[in-house]
Amino acid sequence: MKNIFLVLLFLGYIGTLAASQDRDFITARKAFRAGNSARLAVEIPRLQGHVLESYAAYYQLSLQLEKADVGSDAVRKFLSRYQDSLLADKIRGEWLKILGKTHQWELFAEEYPALVNEDTELSCYSLQQRLYVNDSDALHDTLPLWFNEQDMPESCTPLFESLIAAELLTEEDLWRRLRLALAVGNVGVAKHINQYLPKKQALNERKLNAATRNPLRYLGRHRKKIKTRADREVILFAMLRLLRSGIDRAYAFWPKVREQFSHTERSYFKAQLASRAAYKHDPRALDWFMEAANNSDPVPLSDTQLAWKTRAALRAGDWTIVLESIEAMSPHEQQAAAWRYWKARALKSKGKTAKASAILAPLSTEYHFYGQLAEEEIGAVIGALPKSYNLSSEEITAVEQLPGIQRALALYRLNLRIEATREWIWAIRGFDDKHLLAAAEIARRNKIYDRAINTANKTEQLHNFNLRYLAPHREVMQDILKQKELDEALVYGLIRQESRFINYAKSSAGAIGLMQLMPTTARWIAKRIGMRNYRKRLIAQVNTNLMLGTYYLKHVLTLFDDQSLLASAAYNAGPSRAQQWRGLTPLEGAIYAETIPFNETRDYVKKVMSNSMYYASTFGHQTRTLKQRLDIIAPKSDK
Repeated sequence: MKNIFLVLLFLGYIGTLAASQDRDFITARKAFRAGNSARLAVEIPRLQGHVLESYAAYYQLSLQLEKADVGSDAVRKFLSRYQDSLLADKIRGEWLKILGKTHQWELFAEEYPALVNEDTELSCYSLQQRLYVNDSDALHDTLPLWFNEQDMPESCTPLFESLIAAELLTEEDLWRRLRLALAVGNVGVAKHINQYLPKKQALNERKLNAATRNPLRYLGRHRKKIKTRADREVILFAMLRLLRSGIDRAYAFWPKVREQFSHTERSYFKAQLASRAAYKHDPRALDWFMEAANNSDPVPLSDTQLAWKTRAALRAGDWTIVLESIEAMSPHEQQAAAWRYWKARALKSKGKTAKASAILAPLSTEYHFYGQLAEEEIGAVIGALPKSYNLSSEEITAVEQLPGIQRALALYRLNLRIEATREWIWAIRGFDDKHLLAAAEIARRNKIYDRAINTANKTEQLHNFNLRYLAPHREVMQDILKQKELDEALVYGLIRQESRFINYAKSSAGAIGLMQLMPTTARWIAKRIGMRNYRKRLIAQVNTNLMLGTYYLKHVLTLFDDQSLLASAAYNAGPSRAQQWRGLTPLEGAIYAETIPFNETRDYVKKVMSNSMYYASTFGHQTRTLKQRLDIIAPKSDK
């Protein structure tokens, strides 16, 4: 009895110590974020032996790095003590940026090969270091960085200046990147590139600003004053700005300036017009793509433009153009699951069944939306899922005891989700299937459902679909589903995509909870159902969130005649948009999904519909085909 008492007393002491150290860690973290080195120094000794002790050491060293108050010995001591950890890689990256900025190239060259998490700033410093040692390939390896429409870190500027000095960047290369920047509205980058052009040829930035503010007014005032290439580029930029505000306005104005442009420039504008039209589901898109190509000097379409040309052809039912457009994409882009599937469909439509099957067969073994469609296309129906690999308790315990997993779990316990998720991702990198499944099970047991799902998703040969498609809260859900007559598989498919079952999840837009409800939507629903004492803080509660979210899902299902695809699009992007994206003629559901203009919503509906198929299988429900779930989408005029 005495021994039991002593054990309990010891365990109580350990628990109290751990709780105290947790509080000390939070204090240390706050001191680090405030840049308070003195306070941090007080907390560090208190964290000896704590699972997050390495974070305290990182905080201290990182602050010293910022103040240039540390030598290479201190950094290397940290790297040695915490080697192969996320924090070691993080401190190495921070140190390398300081070494690059101060041109300490010998030290940089020693440490850079060990870096795992690289970014563009460090890539450019690495290229600078190679230039320093006269690496003859460094400038050629810099060229791909130049053709980027986004702003680049300052570490890239010396490289670009070296390219120009070495005459590896032509004047046409300068114009090409400037146009790329203007095409996406990145005027700041365009102005930076403009500095490299000869003064007599450079853009007039006053005109550029005027075109940015009011493109129509600028076009009206300057369309007859086009004398130089710079003038033409600003006019083209104004036309693109006008195009984004309305296709017809830009198309109507184009004849007023067209004759002052070269054949290449006309092709460029027509391709931009066609791409925008395809994005807006304008039936003129394919004709404009054809006009852009039927030119004595056509501009090659980018992969993004070819994707929209393909989507326009899908909506028009033109399988010839679907095939031609996909085959014109870069080899890398053609390997995307979507384009493999639609290429196979196009080949099949032309009677080239063998070639189609050669694409569909391997695609059908992949576990995603297009894998499911491919499986159905070759005559199979999703039924029994792969047998789950059964983990032993020893396999789970071995992974659970890994330091990286322990740190991640401690960070999750302290509700430091960003740091915890980074630590988790680092810890599982390089895991084989068995270790991934063990880690996923550990996450499930700790109710870190998003990590459980994402980790189980990574397996290649051994699988566990009960982990990939977790279904927490089923007891709570049953009564709600019965009341609203909802398909359980669809609801779970939607929640999995919305929040990965993290009940306190909050999006950057402000959506809250399992079913990611916007506060305004939640308030509207609460009023509709007569919910008393409604408060915003209730949205994150599981029962309330499910009650409100399923009501809204039922609402959009009713609006769209119980078509799950349209309802999921409406749930994500709003009912008016889901309605607007219908075609002028009936559309196959998969084509409707593929041609949704918003990248986020297009990806969202595919995953919700795919999820619902897997949930139906894991729940043992009667399985409909994915095509049946997607249905045929009636034209706009029918609604």
